[in-house]
Amino acid sequence: MSDTIDTLEVQALGLAPAERARLAERLLASLDADPGVEVAWMDEALRREAEVASGEVTLVPGHEALARIRARLP
Repeated sequence: MSDTIDTLEVQALGLAPAERARLAERLLASLDADPGVEVAWMDEALRREAEVASGEVTLVPGHEALARIRARLP
């Protein structure tokens, strides 16, 4: 690591947890070079919402979904 990155890391780790979370979100968002990704996620969310509203799919409580996934794991 460069000295600059080391210095930034020390400074970032000195922030309060909420400030570190905000910084992490901003850094991760800066990596998203494709502006179409945000649009694609919104389209997907709207499609899924329409499926639920139409009755095509039904929602499963989180604890049940996790239990189903765990049951499939080796």
